[in-house]
Amino acid sequence: MSTSDISSVTNLLAEAKVDKINEVSFKGQSLKLDEAKDALPIVKAIEEAKDVQSLRLEGNTLGVEAAEAIAKALEKRPEFQRARWSDMFTGRLRSEIPPALRSLGGAIIKSGARLVELDLSDNAFGPDGVKAFKELLTSTACYSLQELRLNNNGLGLGGKILAEALIECHKLSTQAGKPLELKVFICGRNRLENPCAIALAKAFKTLKSLEEIAMFQNGINHEGITALAESLVYNKNLKVINLNDNTFTAKGAISMAKSIEHLDKLEVINFGDCLVKSEGAEALADTLKNGVPALKVCKIRVA
Repeated sequence: MSTSDISSVTNLLAEAKVDKINEVSFKGQSLKLDEAKDALPIVKAIEEAKDVQSLRLEGNTLGVEAAEAIAKALEKRPEFQRARWSDMFTGRLRSEIPPALRSLGGAIIKSGARLVELDLSDNAFGPDGVKAFKELLTSTACYSLQELRLNNNGLGLGGKILAEALIECHKLSTQAGKPLELKVFICGRNRLENPCAIALAKAFKTLKSLEEIAMFQNGINHEGITALAESLVYNKNLKVINLNDNTFTAKGAISMAKSIEHLDKLEVINFGDCLVKSEGAEALADTLKNGVPALKVCKIRVA
């Protein structure tokens, strides 16, 4: 490599910008945080950090008083962006989780922070949990949200509440001149079934910004699959669809085939264990043969 080449590379490296996330992490420490005093190490870490853009609390168990203490510290962090809070209520009573979520969500709102990521996966809070963080999800704090991860929460009919909150957030953020542009929606293993799938399909039509949708193992059959399929075409930048382990049958598969042919950026399809049947498989095969130019990974199971 010549001296001039080395100089060019050096200049490029100097001009390059690398986004660094300042994170406070207590991931996987198996801490049992009941009272405010139990949360002092986390509170101190938040207070003493120069910036706190991300907080990881997964793999611990958080009680109401401890959550309130952590929330107080977060109130002073307007730079906060990523709430990585999966698996943080193990062993807690169902009644303990909503007030803890309300405290933490309220603190984010009060701080003036603008979230990019909210991960509450593997917390068994059900519909009551969705109600508890609905205020956060419809607040200015979530107008900037790009990734929403809600795997394995036992949502059930709470999926309808979630759909309504997303639509409301989009409406309010649009009125404020900053439309919600959610890119990643992960909601597997939540017993959503048809009613919630249909409600979320309405939300997807409203959003129009999704790049990844994962709703695997949700007991959705052809009626819900058809509604979801119709919503996908509104999201032209969609790259990943994971509906593994739902029941398409031929009706759902044919609806899906009609939709994915319009998704030029689609890279990954996972329809494994979806019972698409022979007729549905043929419809999907025809679409994949004639369209979907960006496709890299495809998983489909016929029976």
